[in-house]
Amino acid sequence: MFSAPDPGLFRLRISLRAVLGIGLAVAVCESAGLSLPASITGGPAALLALFTVADPTARGQALTTALMPVVGLPVLALASFLHGVPAVRDAVWLAVAFAGVYARRWGTRGHALGIFAFMMFFVAQFLHAVPDRIPELYAAVGLSLATASAVRFGVWCIERRRPLPAAPAPAPPAGRGLGRPATRQAFQATAACAFAAAVGQVVSHERWYWAVGAAWWIFVNAASRGETLVRGVRRVVGTVAGVAAGLAITVPLHGAPIATAALIAVCVFGIFYTAAPSYSWMMFFVTVLAGLLYGLLGVLHPGLLGLRLAETGVGALGAALAVALVLPVTTHAVTDQWVRRALHAVHDCTAAATRRLAGDAASEPAARAAELEGLLGRVRLALAPLVHPLNPLRARRARALRVLALLDECARQARGLVAVAADPDASHDARLTAACRRVETAVEALLGAVPERAAGVPSTGVPDHHPGAEQALGHLHDLERALVALATPLRGSSLAQA
Repeated sequence: MFSAPDPGLFRLRISLRAVLGIGLAVAVCESAGLSLPASITGGPAALLALFTVADPTARGQALTTALMPVVGLPVLALASFLHGVPAVRDAVWLAVAFAGVYARRWGTRGHALGIFAFMMFFVAQFLHAVPDRIPELYAAVGLSLATASAVRFGVWCIERRRPLPAAPAPAPPAGRGLGRPATRQAFQATAACAFAAAVGQVVSHERWYWAVGAAWWIFVNAASRGETLVRGVRRVVGTVAGVAAGLAITVPLHGAPIATAALIAVCVFGIFYTAAPSYSWMMFFVTVLAGLLYGLLGVLHPGLLGLRLAETGVGALGAALAVALVLPVTTHAVTDQWVRRALHAVHDCTAAATRRLAGDAASEPAARAAELEGLLGRVRLALAPLVHPLNPLRARRARALRVLALLDECARQARGLVAVAADPDASHDARLTAACRRVETAVEALLGAVPERAAGVPSTGVPDHHPGAEQALGHLHDLERALVALATPLRGSSLAQA
């Protein structure tokens, strides 16, 4: 989780900002005299505002954050009023689960608001919220969102100085009606949550909602049957590791405030820092965080951690059955689209770095490189079922591994090019234009025409053999070779069908 590339240190800065924003949000709730359960409600609200809002501009992020209470507070109130009516409560939560996934068809904003609505219902179950608590829960959510926004857009507005990389869409848009991935996944997630609610209540009448939460979150950022199954396995693996850590660390603490607060800060950082490169590590930190919160509430014991593991298994099983039986989306339906988007990002990163080398100070190659890393993460997730050691189709597995290796090589050379472009002493010469043109040609051979051409970047007249130019040329040549080599495994039918 710590060796994964972080161009521009975006993940590090976002993680540190999250610790600051969530910590201040909880502190504000406590200072306002709210109860401990209300403050705990505010913490997840701030976390979701900082974690799920991924609009490409600060203005868009502010609008999405402002819409969160509009979407989430009515759901929180509804869940509280239905606390004593289990049958109606479960039916309404399934409707919220469906709407939360279906909202992904409207891009990153719908994705964030759908998650927030679902989690507000989850938090109500977590705290066994009743109508009498609604005023202070509303106050906690409002204060926390306001505090998180003040940190995000005022105290530490990373986007003001350098735009963050655009987050990959939850699923490549395609088709209409049931042909749209978001629609099919909405039905799948609802079926998985229904199974989890029914079986989870058999396992535990008190903590059944863990199974529903596990089933629903497995579908977040998954776009195919294979991806969902892999995420289910990784969620269980992360939970097992988190339960082990909880037995060794959180149970002995007995909810000691200072030590617990310090560990919560570590977990928040870990959730944000590992979310992109490793779902298992993220789930490890989520599980430890849940144990710490239960410790603060005074109900943590070893059996509770074991129960969390059992409910997570129920949720993963529900997700596996749903993707296999309910409107399945096959791996090949999305794999090639993510590969194509990653190759476009390789070209965009190369073009941005070449413009920077030519003297364009407004070009942001580091942001392009970070966007490429995010897309490569989606490619790895899409190809995970194909490269799994238990995959019996060896030729398909070898081909997918070759594609991943070459894409990783492309990303490595792109990062090297970006590092050269960041050097103020690096310069441009005429050979870079020709090398960039060859890279562009290699991308076009794989994908067709690219929307942005960098071959026309003018030379600054700097003599050949400048050290910075030599390094950049080396990266461009290696990048061209990797792109040419990709033609073989990508030729013909899609990876999942080969």
